[in-house]
Amino acid sequence: MKVAIVGASGAVGQEFLKVLEERNFPLDELVLFGSARSVGNKYMFKGKEITVKELKHNDDFKDIDIAMTSAGGGTSVEFADTITKHGAIMIDNSSAFRMDADVPLVVPEVNAEDCKNAPRNIIANPNCTTIQLVVALNAIENISHIKQVHVATYQAASGAGAMGMQELEEQTKQLVNGEEPTVEKFAYQLAKNLIPQVDVFTDNDYTKEEMKMFYETRKIMHSDIRVSATCVRVPVSRAHSEAVWLETEHPVNPNQAKKAFSEAKGVILVDDPSNKQYPMPLMLAGRDEVFVGRVRADLATPNGLSFWCVSDQIKKGAALNAVQIAEYMISEGMFKK
Repeated sequence: MKVAIVGASGAVGQEFLKVLEERNFPLDELVLFGSARSVGNKYMFKGKEITVKELKHNDDFKDIDIAMTSAGGGTSVEFADTITKHGAIMIDNSSAFRMDADVPLVVPEVNAEDCKNAPRNIIANPNCTTIQLVVALNAIENISHIKQVHVATYQAASGAGAMGMQELEEQTKQLVNGEEPTVEKFAYQLAKNLIPQVDVFTDNDYTKEEMKMFYETRKIMHSDIRVSATCVRVPVSRAHSEAVWLETEHPVNPNQAKKAFSEAKGVILVDDPSNKQYPMPLMLAGRDEVFVGRVRADLATPNGLSFWCVSDQIKKGAALNAVQIAEYMISEGMFKK
């Protein structure tokens, strides 16, 4: 098994290295690719130093089985044919192919079998906010079909990559020192602030991030579910949070929902209001699972439920989800020579 990481020097690329090592992923060789700026960077993997090669249009992927790509949509589009032409499976973390009809959009806890129909040898990793949402929703969908969802996201600076985290940290230090904060990565100062805009606005005044949640959820869950989202950037370094309100076709009471969450793959229920126990990003950065709490009836909607969920969007929302896709494909014998 020969694996490549494209975009190895980025925040998600670095997370790929950590996740592959900690899960003891069954690979024989790992190759790292990056832009001309990243060429020559050296990273350790299982005690061995690996040097980043420049991504070029050549035959470097001839013997690659799996390529995990996180170098931006433009790079993914440009290099997709180069990466896949010799048979490599490209698991792509960008938004470039997510809504293409002939590219499966996969969250293994929900629709792993979609991996078996990838005619272009490309499998798309969903948006981070969508991943944690559908992992949680799937537990309820298994009890009763979900008709609609309203969700407010609380998205960490790390959603904008390593530079986003750095800017938040720098702004915090500058404010403590009485200095004017540097604003480059985000539209406004993020420290001590909330920004109700993630990505650019579309014609309907929803942002692209919000519309991703609408379309991607439907594709992953193979459902007519309707999702209305408001996505907010918050001054948290890492791990996204979501407040969710949903309406089911048939009544689902909070106890049923809690039982479903507690038994769902990839979900950990943390819900003990009397002892102030609920998921928080401060405690959960670096964890694999989607954490759910504050499960209760929605007082405004018949057949309504409300819950709160937190997940590390660099890990489960990006690198881990891609690695789990690869693990599923290996377990199904999809890489037999």
